[in-house]
Amino acid sequence: MKNYLLFFLVVFICNVIVAQKNWHLKDTKEGFLGISLDKAYKLLEGRKSQTVIVAVLDSGIDTAHIDLNPVLWRNPDEKINGIDDDGNGYIDDIYGWNFLGNSKGENIDNEAYESTRIYSKLRKKYDSIKDKNLLSEEEKKEYDLYLKVKEEVTSNYQKNKLEYENIKAYYDKVVKSEMYLRNYFGTSELNESEVRKLLRSENDSLRIAAGNYILNRKNNISINDLEKEMNIIKKELLTYYNPDTNIRALVGDDPYNINDSIYGNPDVKGPSPSHGTFVAGIIAAYRKNDNDAFGIADNVKIMSLRIVPGADERDKDIALAIRYAVKKGAKIINMSFGKPYSPEKQFVDDAIRYATKQGVLLIHAAGNEGENNDIYIRYPSIYDLNGNKISELWLNVGASTQNKGKNIPAYFSNYGKKTVDIFAPGVGIYSTSPENRFSSSNGTSAAAPVVTGVAALLMSYFPELTPYEIKDIIMKSVTNIKNVKVIVPKKNNTDFSSQSYVKFKDLCVSGGIVNAEKAVKLAIKVSKKKK
Repeated sequence: MKNYLLFFLVVFICNVIVAQKNWHLKDTKEGFLGISLDKAYKLLEGRKSQTVIVAVLDSGIDTAHIDLNPVLWRNPDEKINGIDDDGNGYIDDIYGWNFLGNSKGENIDNEAYESTRIYSKLRKKYDSIKDKNLLSEEEKKEYDLYLKVKEEVTSNYQKNKLEYENIKAYYDKVVKSEMYLRNYFGTSELNESEVRKLLRSENDSLRIAAGNYILNRKNNISINDLEKEMNIIKKELLTYYNPDTNIRALVGDDPYNINDSIYGNPDVKGPSPSHGTFVAGIIAAYRKNDNDAFGIADNVKIMSLRIVPGADERDKDIALAIRYAVKKGAKIINMSFGKPYSPEKQFVDDAIRYATKQGVLLIHAAGNEGENNDIYIRYPSIYDLNGNKISELWLNVGASTQNKGKNIPAYFSNYGKKTVDIFAPGVGIYSTSPENRFSSSNGTSAAAPVVTGVAALLMSYFPELTPYEIKDIIMKSVTNIKNVKVIVPKKNNTDFSSQSYVKFKDLCVSGGIVNAEKAVKLAIKVSKKKK
């Protein structure tokens, strides 16, 4: 019930912020810590641009959206004919590829969390272990991991089960009360003032039913919404925290074999494209119509690679999607996802090395746990198992608010003096939603595509610059707030008296927020020096 009410609070806050649509594009002189996009475009007047392909690795994109269809990448070597025209193993991959489906057109929606998958894989081996000392050193590490994920999975399962039971109990009480009152009044439409009179009834059943009805009216929670919430939690219990689930069987591949790479289908929209559609719109929503959402870059093509289900993405899918994007000409890859475990990390590391070698810039969301990424790793990560950096073409992005002063970092944003490179607007961001709709949302998932949009803008208008120079320009041209004292993000901190403060430079490498105008100014200088 607590999460359910929190959801309504978040929606309310977002709706309030909608009054400042596109604040993230505004200039600091307008009172917002935005990216000064209009000023950037004024500096670019008269310059020619080249099209840049940006790959969005996400939950899927609504390819029919009025603001996205004009900016979608279309595979020039493929036709919709049931034939693999370009010989890459993927049939009819017009807009990209969906790694979460099969050749029958069936798609995975919800998956298990990585912790659940690890628990499922290890429990047969370690469930019966009585004495850890009988194990080898390598097995001891694996056994410790098994105990950790077992605790996480069982704890989360019980927590969600209890939440489901509480909501269902409330739902049953409300439904039964309304049915009882409808029968009593002989009508399908209840009159609140008439029901209130029953609060003084000597009939206990009537009085209780009336009280339940009035309480629910005060909470303003509809029966339909309660049903939806119960169905969501029920799905989570069946998939997210269920070690017996085998949703992946639908795909038909071996998720632990990177060489088993030809699987999926061309349905890049999938059953739940909200997240990916939102991300794509931040980068490139069509700028030449009267709709309220404006993408940052004006000459890009968005390639859709569907790899993110409800819960955690698979390492193998991430790796193959990165390789697909690079081979098909993407110059920037946006990754607005992350997880705390990466059992097949080598797959992803090799793909990141491959992308880096080909000069592709990878931009990743730091995460929404309100944690220090220097301590709590979120994957994918550019550090290998030995702690060595595997790429210099990587930007890890935290989320900032429109506020100035102590509340600049979003309360939920991950941070890290060494592992988070830069911050970008990530609260109340307005963008595209499926079915030609628009909405506001929060998250480092929104902040990462803001940086991706700026990077694409620079690559488009300054094709002579290398991706290393583009990254360097973005880092050096931030709105510098490194010495501003801010509250350290902590997602679940409700005790405001225990808040801690640091200088912003302790939250990220650059000590600032991405700024398109300053980035363009610096790009002009760097470009002139090269000529």
